[in-house]
Order: sequence, then structure tokens, then C-alpha cells
Amino acid sequence: MSAGAGPFSDGAGLASRAPIASVGVVGAGTMGSGIAQKLAMEGLPVVLVDVSQDCLNRGMARIDGMLREGVERRVLRAQEAEAARANLACSSSLSALRGCELVIEAIYEDLAAKRALFKDLGRACRESAILATNTSSFSVTELAGAASGPERVLGLHFFYHPVKNRLVELVRGEASSEDAAARLGLFCRKLGAVVLEVKDRPGFAVNRFFVPWLNEAVRLLEEGPGCPASIDDAARAAFGVGLGPFALMNATGVPVACHAAESLGRALGPFYSAAERLKRQTEAGRAWELQGCAPASERVGPRLWGAVWLAAGSMLEEGVASREDIDRGAKVGLRWPEGPFEALERFGGERAAEWAGERARAWSVPLPKALRPGAAAPWRPRLVDLAREGALGRVTLNRPEALNALNPGLVRQLEEAVDRAVADPAVKVVALEGAGKAFAAGADVKFFIDAIDAKDLDRVCRFTEEGQRVFLKLERCPKPIVACLNGMALGGGAELALACRYRVATPKTVFRFPETGIGLYPGLGGTQRLPRLIGKAMAKYFIFTGAAIPAALALELGLVDRVCEFERLGEEALRLAAASPRRRPGEGHLAACGKGLCRCVVDREFSDERVERLLRRPSAPPADAFGKRTAESLAKKAPVALALANRVMDQGWGLRLEDSLALELKHLREVFATQDAYEGLTSIGKRPPVFRGL
Repeated sequence: MSAGAGPFSDGAGLASRAPIASVGVVGAGTMGSGIAQKLAMEGLPVVLVDVSQDCLNRGMARIDGMLREGVERRVLRAQEAEAARANLACSSSLSALRGCELVIEAIYEDLAAKRALFKDLGRACRESAILATNTSSFSVTELAGAASGPERVLGLHFFYHPVKNRLVELVRGEASSEDAAARLGLFCRKLGAVVLEVKDRPGFAVNRFFVPWLNEAVRLLEEGPGCPASIDDAARAAFGVGLGPFALMNATGVPVACHAAESLGRALGPFYSAAERLKRQTEAGRAWELQGCAPASERVGPRLWGAVWLAAGSMLEEGVASREDIDRGAKVGLRWPEGPFEALERFGGERAAEWAGERARAWSVPLPKALRPGAAAPWRPRLVDLAREGALGRVTLNRPEALNALNPGLVRQLEEAVDRAVADPAVKVVALEGAGKAFAAGADVKFFIDAIDAKDLDRVCRFTEEGQRVFLKLERCPKPIVACLNGMALGGGAELALACRYRVATPKTVFRFPETGIGLYPGLGGTQRLPRLIGKAMAKYFIFTGAAIPAALALELGLVDRVCEFERLGEEALRLAAASPRRRPGEGHLAACGKGLCRCVVDREFSDERVERLLRRPSAPPADAFGKRTAESLAKKAPVALALANRVMDQGWGLRLEDSLALELKHLREVFATQDAYEGLTSIGKRPPVFRGL
């Protein structure tokens, strides 16, 4: 669930809950071993338990293979893989779970087997341990009934593959305690997971519409024309996805899809029940044949969207999850480019009512109210949430599928949320946070590319000017705003943090200003606020090179005020706002650090006298290590962007902040009009950009 069920959710107060520090996972299959690996990679000691030693051996071999692959692909460093492996222990006895604070059940989907296991876990685990099930099919309430202490049982549904997929569904049973749910939610958010808190209903949020998508494809195959390959092609085109339903069933197992559909059908009715052809394919033990054949019906897209909308609309009516979280589940968990309700807005309510209505009539089920003709009012997704915990108003950027990238809608909702928090007399301090693994990863790149393609740079200028206005308003807020950072703060996200009165970070926090590496310069105040905090020469070093600023270095620089564990961010925000004033800009000493960064060296090399020569890229390489590293970095940056950033920083130094911010706007059109800007923006995630200084 988003952090706040309504416009302002009143929490139970700022709780100081002990973090979960040790985890057990029962079941060493694909999901169980994947969950164990994910948690071990996050630095947690994990015990993997399976009654079968063969299953344990296979599970550990899978983990070793994935860690090895991560090192080979340079996703992991060798020492990180070794540390993760060292965090893992395995056992064939449940008694090994006695010391665990959280135990996750991840055995095969069999209700009787799961209930028997929860009965055993109730005896084997300590009374204070939280027990979670990774089920995707069964009622959490029913499973909890088999355990002693059902109040400590919750659903924690990870998605395939847990190491790579950040989505987690957190499900409360009828007896689940508030404290257990809060501790488990905090645990997941600390991992950087995208947490959907959903109602204990069949299929939870994602499988409730995803399984009908798979099942409807099989029904289309039964009816003809077409074959699995051609239906997959049509589905991929209609949904903009990489794999069609039949290829996905082959990848995850045809019996898994059949079991999920049968389970939903028993609970919800025949629309959800497995198609006969799906049952036969499962009984035969065969994968789908994906060789080409006759074209599929033109009805593939409408039929599949109709099934998805019928299921999603029913979920909404039952209060299983919000529109935002249903869409987020599709985008993060399934990697769809848009969720069901975003697609509904794109297609229009009339078409959605027609296509979903056709499926509803075919199965004699009512059409959900949200899909009835004329009922679908324009929908504005909620991108920023607001919750109160005692004297702390928590404003959360909740667009984790895009790493909380800033766009006009998010900036507008940010201002609205802060205004509501400030207007509440119970709120004394505002904490600004980001959902998922990032605080905010800069401005929305697609927004910029679309504006350039449309030859509408006015759109970029309006967005930037509005962003500057909102950030300045945050900076001058009568109540202290504290940026609570856990993860990446890049570009515009770092600039947003700089506009807050205080900054508290976790050890995972990293600041970066990557703009000159994509043909731009920081335009939301970064060129002006960063020098005021850490000095002009040091600010030029980080803006020109795009070098990372990890939490420890940020603290030494004076860029952040405190570094603490994730669980203490809110507590530290309150304490900081009530404590002594910030230290003076540039007060951090930086005598030495791991990469040889020294303030006196930076002040010398990025001084007004030397920086112009540095940007001209002298042919003779510098003799010292710092100079070589800096020259190599600057050679990969856009020359026009570097020159403009330097000019704006020089001209703004010593001016009032409002006047210096105007300098960023003054040159914005100039930098966005360059070929280098388009090259940099369109290269992101694909290839290194090639800059020509044009």
C-alpha cells in the first residue's frame, strides 16, 4: 500500500521498532533459494532450511551460480559475492530457525503441506519471531490459523526472480498484529523493495489480473484462429511487453499457471478457472510449442485487455489495492510499460467498458462500477503520499517504478503534500522520503526527450522554472523540512535534497550530479546551492566530474548532517530539527579519504585560475593521479554543458539565491538545444554517449 491510504494518514506515532536482523527461509526451491540469496546480499545472516538434502544442495548450487554470474557480468564485485555466500547457512532441521527473528515459508503451493509447516514453525521458532508465507494462492488467514500465535503471521509474496525483482506484496491476515505488519514493512523498505500492502483476497493484487491474462490467452487458442506463437506476438504488440503469455508460462512452468488459475477459480468463480486446454497441457507435462503458424485473431488485444480490466476493476471494488498500487504491481512486478488503469486512461472509458463488458457478459458476472459507461472520471495517479507519525509529517515520493524521477505531476503533488503537512498544527517537522531504492533519480528523462522531439523547449523551461519555485518554497518553509535519504539521490533528486533545511542519510545513500555526462547542467538549483554548502571549487569538482558522493564523504563535506540506520531516519529528523544549527558551508576538512580526495588539492585544481585551462583539455596529461583521473572523467563529458555550468557557477557566486537561480534558467534553452544534450539523453541505459561539442 502507498504510505498513506488517504490524503493524510494519521500513523500511530513515531515507533522505535527493533530492526529484523536474522532471517530463516524454509524451502530451497527456485523462490526460496532466490529469497535467501537476496537477503544474504543485503548483509543479513540467513538460514536456508529444507527437509531434503538434495533440494538444499540444488538450492545452494543455484545461489552459487547466480553469484558467479553476477561477478562475471560485473554486477557484483568478487568480495560482495563472497560476503553474501558467507551470510548463508543451510540445514535440514527446523530447529536451526530458533534464533531467527523472521522466518519465510517458501515451499511448494500445497495448502495442507503449508498448514502442517506453520504448525511446526509455531513450535520450532521463538515466540517473538514473525512468520511469513510466500504463497501466491492461499489465504494468509487460513494459513495463520494453523500456527500458534496467528497474530505474528503475514503474507510476504516475492516475485520471480527475487534477486532482480523489487516488488513485494505484504498481506495482513485477519489476526495479524499492527506491530508485526509495521516491522515487516520497515524491513522490506530498508531493503529498497517496492512494497504493496494488499488485502488478503485470492491472488492478492498482481496475480488477480495476471493469471486471467495468461488464462484468456489459452481460451483464445481454444477458440482459434492462431497458435501460441501468433497469440504471443499479438499480446506483445498490444501490451508492449517482451514475452507473451505462452512464452511466460514456459519460463515459469505451465503447471504453475494452471494451479494458480484453479485456485482463483475455486475462490472467485468460473471466469478465473483454468481453461480446459491449460489443464490438458499440464496433465501432458509439456511446454507450449512456440513455432510460427497462422495469424491470430484481431481480437487478441481487446480480449486480453478486457480480462485484465475485469479482474482489476473487481479488485478495486473489493478494496484489495489502490489503482496506483495495482498499476505499480504491473510495472515493477511484471515489467509492463503501463498498468491496467493507466491503459484505461489511454484507451478511454468507453472502450474499457466495451471490452471488459464483453468478458463480463460471457461469464455472467457484473461489470465493476469503475468500468461502467460514464463512470470512469479522469484519474490522476497519486505520486506523493502523506502520513503523520506523532509530530513528524512524512512526505513520500512514491513513484518507485521510475526511481521517483521528477516530472510536472510529481512536483505539483510534492508542493500540495508539503502544504497540507505545514497546515496541520500537530506536525512540527516534515520528513521528505523516497519509496523504493532511490530518494529520487533526477528529472524524468522521457519528459525531456519528448519535449526535444516536439521542438517544444518552452515545456522544459516551464517545468524547470516551476521546479525552482517549489524548491525555493521548501527551503523557506516555516517548519523544518528534513530530507531522509536511503539510496540514490541523483541530479534533480540531489537538488531537491539540497533545498531541504537538513539532510539525514543511511549508509546506502549516494549523491551524484550526472548532468554534464548527458549533455546538460543541473538546473534545479544544484549549481547554486552546492557551492554554498561545500565551497565553489569542491562543487565544481562534483558537478563537472559527476563523481559519486557516498554517505560517509557527504557527512565529512557537510552535505548531510547525520548518518544513521534506516530505522532511525524519522527519529533523527525530529532530533536534528530541535538541535543546534547547521555547520558552516565548507567546514568539512577532507584531510584524506579512500580515493585520495583532499580539499586543498580540489581547491587548487578547481580554482578560478586553473579551471578554464582544465576545461580546455590540455594535450599533455597531468602527472599526478588526481589530475589524470579528473582529466579522464572530463574527457567523457559534454564540452558545452561543462562551459555553461562553469559560467553559471562563477556568475552566481556571491549573488542572492533568487538571482543566481535565474542564471540557470537563462542558459537552459541554450544547453537543451545542443546535439550533445539529445545524444546524452537518448543514450542513457543503451551506450556511452559520443559528444561533439555541438
